[in-house]
Amino acid sequence: MSRAVPEWIGPTDDAPVPPRVRLRAFERAHGRCHLCTRKIGAGEYWECDHVAALCNGGANRESNLAPACRNCCKRKTARDVAEKAVGYRKRAKHLGIAPKRARPMMGSRASGWKKRINGQTERRT
Repeated sequence: MSRAVPEWIGPTDDAPVPPRVRLRAFERAHGRCHLCTRKIGAGEYWECDHVAALCNGGANRESNLAPACRNCCKRKTARDVAEKAVGYRKRAKHLGIAPKRARPMMGSRASGWKKRINGQTERRT
């Protein structure tokens, strides 16, 4: 009969995952990367990845951790950051706090002004 172990919950989002929790997450996944399902070999570098990323609302707890090989983890992190950026831009636009666009460069077609070769400027018609 095995002993029941309480789930580890990180006190903050920055709290590192203890080695005992990393081992439990690795054994729970049977030593396979949760992204590509490849078997992680002995001595191979792997990371304890948050299945639902912290920046996208995931929790820093044991049930949200799974092993991921190095390459898969990098790709997933890039996807998570891109997803977060898209969500931020949509929310900012919805709330009306999207950054203002820069003024167009003088003399460009978007500015409404044209600059003659002799240096004079006039309104575009």
